[in-house]
Amino acid sequence: MAEEGRVASQPKVYSIAAHRGFADALVAGLVPRYSDSELGLSKLTLLLPSSRARRTVSEAFIRHAGEEGRSGLLMPRMAVVGDLDLDEALGPLLDPLGTSDIPPAIDPQRRMFALARLIADEMGDEAPKGGTLLRLARETGATMDRLLVEDVGPEKLVDEKVVGIFPDLSEHWQNSIRLFANVQSRWLAWLGAQGMLDAAARRNRLFDEARKAWKVNPPATPIVAAGVTSAAPALAKLLRVVSELPQGAVILPDFDLTMDGEVWDELGRAGAAPTPEDTAFASDDAVTHPQYHLKLLLNRMSVRREEVQPWHRKGMTAAPPERSHAISALFLPPEASKVWVDLKPEKRRLSGVRIMQAANPEEEAQAIALLVRKALSEPEKRVAVVTPDRPLARRVVHHLARWNIVADDSAGRPLSHTPAGRAFLLAAEVMAEGARAVPMMALLGHPLVDGGMERGRWLRRLRVLERALRGPRLAPGLEPARAEIVRIAEKRPEMGEWWAVAEQSLLPLVEVDRDTPAHLAGMIDTLAACAEALCGEKLWAQEDGRMLASFVEEFRLHARETGFTVAPRDVAAVLADAMEERAVRPPYGSHARVQVLGLLEARMNRADLVVCAGLNEGVWPARGSVDALLAPPVLRALGVPGGDFRIGLSGHDLAGAMGAPEVVLSRSERDEGGPAIPSRFLLRVQALLSDPTKEKDLSDKHLEETAIAFARAMNRAEPTPEYPRPKPTPGPQQRDVDISATALDRLLGDPYQFFAQKIMGLSDLDALDADPNPLWQGNVAHEILERWHVARKTDPAARIAPIMEEVLDKENADALVRGLWQPRLQRALEWIEETVDAYTDREVLAVEVKGSMQFDDVFVHGRADRIDRLEDGSLGIIDYKTGGVPKPSEVKAGYRLQLGVLGLIAERGGFSGLNGTPSRFEYWSLGSAKSKNPDNKYGFGFEETPLDRRNGLTSEEFLPLTAEFLTEAIQLYIKGAEPFTAQAKPNYPGYTTYDQLMRLEEWLPRQADEGDEA
Repeated sequence: MAEEGRVASQPKVYSIAAHRGFADALVAGLVPRYSDSELGLSKLTLLLPSSRARRTVSEAFIRHAGEEGRSGLLMPRMAVVGDLDLDEALGPLLDPLGTSDIPPAIDPQRRMFALARLIADEMGDEAPKGGTLLRLARETGATMDRLLVEDVGPEKLVDEKVVGIFPDLSEHWQNSIRLFANVQSRWLAWLGAQGMLDAAARRNRLFDEARKAWKVNPPATPIVAAGVTSAAPALAKLLRVVSELPQGAVILPDFDLTMDGEVWDELGRAGAAPTPEDTAFASDDAVTHPQYHLKLLLNRMSVRREEVQPWHRKGMTAAPPERSHAISALFLPPEASKVWVDLKPEKRRLSGVRIMQAANPEEEAQAIALLVRKALSEPEKRVAVVTPDRPLARRVVHHLARWNIVADDSAGRPLSHTPAGRAFLLAAEVMAEGARAVPMMALLGHPLVDGGMERGRWLRRLRVLERALRGPRLAPGLEPARAEIVRIAEKRPEMGEWWAVAEQSLLPLVEVDRDTPAHLAGMIDTLAACAEALCGEKLWAQEDGRMLASFVEEFRLHARETGFTVAPRDVAAVLADAMEERAVRPPYGSHARVQVLGLLEARMNRADLVVCAGLNEGVWPARGSVDALLAPPVLRALGVPGGDFRIGLSGHDLAGAMGAPEVVLSRSERDEGGPAIPSRFLLRVQALLSDPTKEKDLSDKHLEETAIAFARAMNRAEPTPEYPRPKPTPGPQQRDVDISATALDRLLGDPYQFFAQKIMGLSDLDALDADPNPLWQGNVAHEILERWHVARKTDPAARIAPIMEEVLDKENADALVRGLWQPRLQRALEWIEETVDAYTDREVLAVEVKGSMQFDDVFVHGRADRIDRLEDGSLGIIDYKTGGVPKPSEVKAGYRLQLGVLGLIAERGGFSGLNGTPSRFEYWSLGSAKSKNPDNKYGFGFEETPLDRRNGLTSEEFLPLTAEFLTEAIQLYIKGAEPFTAQAKPNYPGYTTYDQLMRLEEWLPRQADEGDEA
């Protein structure tokens, strides 16, 4: 023990082995060493790496007190030294040392906006805009923090080591370094003028002040740093002083004391450069090794490996000591791992560790949930699911919720995924997209939105409008919705009242110029007001609402201070990026014995069962990241660890988790992108457990198959009977329906489609903002041509182009649709205009005319696009098509009989005021004319008849054959008892609208085996 008032010459650094359980072993040793009979542990100060570690250690103290039968315990003071914001933790501890002289840290949001402004000034016209500029500001700030943590000042960027590398870099990296250096120089000048520091720089200053003060005048009370593994130089120097304090100690997690010296040397120099000219990190350093960052920390603390001592206590959830030996062997560097061949069984023993391989992430999550549920059936057993895969973690949480097990998910949910955050973002999307149907309906249908009325009434009215807006993409703005409301309100006046409430809230979001940059703070004001008008106070009531209120206040404040502007069309992307970084955690109500943890939160934690999930390459460990602004050689020259350094950290996290009494290592063979590669760590476990004397690499006791089998059984239903080919047979009353000219094809080619549409009354529902389909294009083209033909009766010189503009305006056609389709449509319409104007031997009698007849006592009807009077007095039946036209062979086979049915109606006088015998049948297509009519100067539009061609029918044969097909259809399906068989004629080129309804893919493959014609 050193003299009172002076630091010790021998550092007191300890290690708690992985199998002992860090938090419980720590507490088991601290209590007898530092507790006071009267004041307990209140004199002790613990320096911990994170807020989660503080909670973990607190729970360990409570468990220890319960184990010893104590009714109460005075806890030590716990200061978090891993967070950038130390004002609430280490700050009060250091205030007596004069830390009030240290300038305050700048707010992160203010920093981001200020950096964005400096970057825009530096880059000038080449600067990105809106959300891209803010992302660049975040990346710049992250790179600054990365250098600040390593005590690398801006002057190091012009050091000889960096200057020597600069010419060999690509132009991209040269420009990035130049931009970063200039922005950092301007930033530090601005920050100094404001009297503030970066949070990372302030933390270093706090560490330096504490180190200097404690070295000169050691505290009278004990200080212990526990679980801190950050190798930041300023923190490492502070830890050195803590280790030398008379009542101080540094306790490291999972430091391998059994590693051979040769293996330790194989890790590399780890910050200990042989000469000043050398870099701190060599290119062959084993930075991905789990012990590498601990070697770096010890080097920066100037502590030899031999000075680290084993901790004298073990935790309540300790595993067998052999586990640590196996973990040490598991993570040997490449050269040292050759000893696996001769490794003794006790050195590779992993009893209590199981490997689970699922087929996909969903199966993996279900199996993990089953493991957790089983473990909870044992009293007092604690479970932790550790994974860096957030989607997998959310799946596990949702599966557990089905059994009313509310898991404590440490990462929470991003603010943008919560109800309040999503409502706010939807309002931003409405502003960004100009009240397009999808975001507008999503906002008005959000669970928090009711406009101040009863929720059911609000939704019933909303669904009426949504149904009316379904279909091809409409123009932005509220005009399409207003037009539909005017039409609907004629029969349902309450819809007008409802829309007045909704429109009042939506108007401020739409009455903006989406392309002109405006102040972001003003837009946030508008968004908050509109969201609150729709949701009421519910928007801010819950924990996500309170987080949203805090975010809005901070973001708006700093955006207003810097005068940041952004185009309204980009505001949703800007807010989504910022809100993604805010996590919302439930304040209470989670299960006391279940935790779902990320890698950072799992450090120091311990449970009886630990499930390490998502052990695939690219997930655990994550892919090595590259700094956005500084090239890897530059970082190496500056003495900053590269992206692969984090692989070693994730390996250390796995090593710590594997020290639990019971461990399950889980992965899925596939992910969303395809086959997944097992994690390098998992492959090492499999290799360590391999037995050359056996055929299988893993013994049965190391495979977790029961949970996978149960997970699959939960989703495995009894085999259902083979679904037969649908052949509905309705009764005579149901069959008593009319036949339209276009329905005869379906009735003969695919009777099931006719049954579903005409008898059952089923039709598919259009999507919101759908791509323009042929039906919509055809309706628009028909309306244009109808208006033009009607206009020509009073004005033979009427032009078709202005009419086209009027119709597209009435349809509220989207600008993109008009830009892509309108030019082609106009050229085809101009061809029709020229062709009709040139007629001398025929005249247009009627357009869009309805006709009907009684055929075999069945009402048959249809609409003719156009009927002309030919020179010989006969009639010409014309059908407009927006695409291709039917082939003569299809007409002959009975698949395209629309013109024939219309001809029969005309022949029998079914069109009012039109008399004559049809003799000509034509299709006028608005499609490309390249192959059909190369001489067409417009490029679009051609005329074709399905008759009088080889393999086709003559005009004289067409109507009698159509009558035969019509008679056959009526006798079989309308008056007869023939079942409406699905795909009766497989070659029928019909729509696929009812394929899912008829479950086509279930029975179609069996037809060939059954000798069916299909």
